[in-house]
Amino acid sequence: MRVLLLTQWFDPEPTFKGLVFARELVKQGFDVEVLSGFPNYPGGKLYPGFKIKLIQRELIEGVNVTRVPLYPSHGQSAFGRVMNYISFAASSFVYGVLMAKRPDVIYAYHPPLTVGLAAVIIRMFRRVPVVYDIQDMWPDTLRATGMIENAGILSAVAKVCDIVYRYVDHIVVLSPGFKKLLIERGVPARKLDIIYNWCDEASMLNPTGDAPNDFAGPETFTIMFAGNMGKAQALDAVLEAAEIVRKKTAGIRFVFIGGGVEVDRLKVTATEKKLTNVLFLQAVSMASIGGILGKADALLVHLRKDPLFTITIPSKTQAYMAAGKPLLMAVDGDAADLVNAAGCGVIAESENSSAIADAAFKLYALSVSERNTMAVKSREYYQSHLSLKVGVSRFGEIFKKLVK
Repeated sequence: MRVLLLTQWFDPEPTFKGLVFARELVKQGFDVEVLSGFPNYPGGKLYPGFKIKLIQRELIEGVNVTRVPLYPSHGQSAFGRVMNYISFAASSFVYGVLMAKRPDVIYAYHPPLTVGLAAVIIRMFRRVPVVYDIQDMWPDTLRATGMIENAGILSAVAKVCDIVYRYVDHIVVLSPGFKKLLIERGVPARKLDIIYNWCDEASMLNPTGDAPNDFAGPETFTIMFAGNMGKAQALDAVLEAAEIVRKKTAGIRFVFIGGGVEVDRLKVTATEKKLTNVLFLQAVSMASIGGILGKADALLVHLRKDPLFTITIPSKTQAYMAAGKPLLMAVDGDAADLVNAAGCGVIAESENSSAIADAAFKLYALSVSERNTMAVKSREYYQSHLSLKVGVSRFGEIFKKLVK
């Protein structure tokens, strides 16, 4: 079966459904052509070694990749961002209709929404079913992040989303909450499937990273947060929880590793509060992070309290579970339900410092055997429900069903 994988972003750009996804599809017996743009994300500048041309064909680890021109941009300019999206949609439409070998099925990755529009138009001309993979719920994400605040524009985006949903043949979402929301917006349940995201398994399952000497010790129970530290993570609540914990025990340490716009401010706050049980570490490469996570006793997920995040499963959830560690899940909704289903952690209410502190105490009070059981359940649940192999197999089943 021939699959046209339509995605604006592809390796070497940082992207979730990129080369790893395409390579696994090939491994599972599919003939895959990736249709993407020339790499410029996230900086908005063309990557070294690339020059925009009409068409560029590559063979990357057994995957056929076709790149078509676009307008490189990913800054604060609304005009530049719109031109980036529209130019790729136009180029991919022309190639998909006039030049691509006819596929049996089209897989389209959202965001941006313009990729979905291009897929729908190609579908109309080539009479090929489309599977639409929604990773961000528009216009909800645009509104929640402040990317777009104009009510008229948000309404127009919602209407275009409805058109795409109507004309694609099947929709895949990453959480039960996404599915519920689309059903409320008129998408038939029979048209929807949930396929949980996987993680960078090479990094999580084959850890090589080394942690600093003062990172942990047998006398310290270490709870780690790894990843971006921005406004959405609302980590002030975690620092407040650390303050509560410090007053009761010296045995628990909170470790933050990564970068982000809030890091410097959080460091100042920790210093002002004299949080001797808080440590900040610089970001490390994905190749190293698995080894560092492996040295923690528990791993923390936290997002601010927001309706959008109750239907979102942060990608670090899968990474933490693959690493085989107990989780302290401080995100309300679907993410908490996933950890409960796996039996691999303790739940706390988002942005509730007392609840986060209580969850930390609960994990700390568990026996080594009880925490090890959580760790085993964490990895086993990932392997059986969330792994790359499982997820791609589910996509394969959908592709085959549509082509019959």
